Amino acid sequence: MAPRILLARHGQTEWSVSGRHTGRTDIPLLDEGRRGAKLLGERLHHAPWDGLPDVEVRASPLVRAKETCELAGFGARAQEWDALLEIDYGAYEGLTPAQIKADRPDWLIWRDGVPAGETLAEVCARADAVVDWARSADRDVLVFAHGHILRVLGARWLGLDVSFAARLRLAPTSLSVLGWAYGEPAVESWNDTGHLD
Repeated sequence: MAPRILLARHGQTEWSVSGRHTGRTDIPLLDEGRRGAKLLGERLHHAPWDGLPDVEVRASPLVRAKETCELAGFGARAQEWDALLEIDYGAYEGLTPAQIKADRPDWLIWRDGVPAGETLAEVCARADAVVDWARSADRDVLVFAHGHILRVLGARWLGLDVSFAARLRLAPTSLSVLGWAYGEPAVESWNDTGHLD
């Protein structure tokens, strides 16, 4: 069996609602985020997933990802991993894209990066480490993490440049599955929020 990676983005937070860049600031889930995490867990514990008994689970150590993992019913099985931390936005931490573009109208994080934060090359290296780990054995993996690092994971799973992440939207408490088609890395599903309906 070729291994797949299941990506679970954390639930809604105050800053995700307002569009503020939330890197290393440890923002808790809102009630809506907790509800979404429980619904995601219900989905993963019923057919066809049936609780994913054989998957290896890892989570970002930030509270919004850890709490999503726990509320979804995978906390006892999860190992925290710094590679799944959100991007360090440096000087842009807590700012909205509109606030940043007031000073830099043409700014695009996937091309320009952030001042005094993590470089795109550093983010890419972390994502590549996760991809290598996911492909390292004949078992699926499940990760609980953050919007931008998961978008980079999607791009790197496909062997594409980090800039491709700009084309991958990802909603809070979404589920995505990266797998294989004809022996090549492929997207099985992306940004699935059907459990929230």
